[in-house]
Amino acid sequence: MSNTFKPETAALLLIDHQVGTMQLIKSIAPDLVLRNAVNLAKAAKELKMPVVLTASMEGYLQGPLAPALEKVLPDEYAARVKRLGIVSAWDDPNFKAAVLATGRKQLIMAGVTTDICLVFPAIEAVREGFEVLAVLDASGSPSDLAEEMARRRMEQEGVILTTAATVIAELVHDWASPAGSELIQLLLAANPPMLPAL
Repeated sequence: MSNTFKPETAALLLIDHQVGTMQLIKSIAPDLVLRNAVNLAKAAKELKMPVVLTASMEGYLQGPLAPALEKVLPDEYAARVKRLGIVSAWDDPNFKAAVLATGRKQLIMAGVTTDICLVFPAIEAVREGFEVLAVLDASGSPSDLAEEMARRRMEQEGVILTTAATVIAELVHDWASPAGSELIQLLLAANPPMLPAL
């Protein structure tokens, strides 16, 4: 059974939200994936949580990490772990060292694509004793089938599946808090209330 994820015990890991890889997503709207990843980054910054960013082979088709993340987290963007082709970020010693350096045992992960970039590090982290939330609407796959298989595999291994709004709400805990008052605006902007027609 998982413990509640809290800002003081969790870290955010955003994996391969790159200009090129984002174009591979077909299971969900890519702009929604990026918006949710950026919202997670904004929440982590507001809640003073450590964030680890990583990108794979930026000089190739994958392209650079999304500029929207640089805007929110310039220091973390500059310190991003640049992988040279290792499929699972968890197998990259620099990425794993950056995660361990956070000192956190609860990991909130999102990755593009879900079926390659997220599934392996999420499972490997759970096997090493971490609690992992996989944020599915900040991730996506080239097909619905690939997405479904990745989700099933992660769940079977003990990864907890969630959405950006749910994890932000869990971290905030109290919308009346100063951070809660700020972050509820993210959710309202992403999901504006439906007003009755006059």
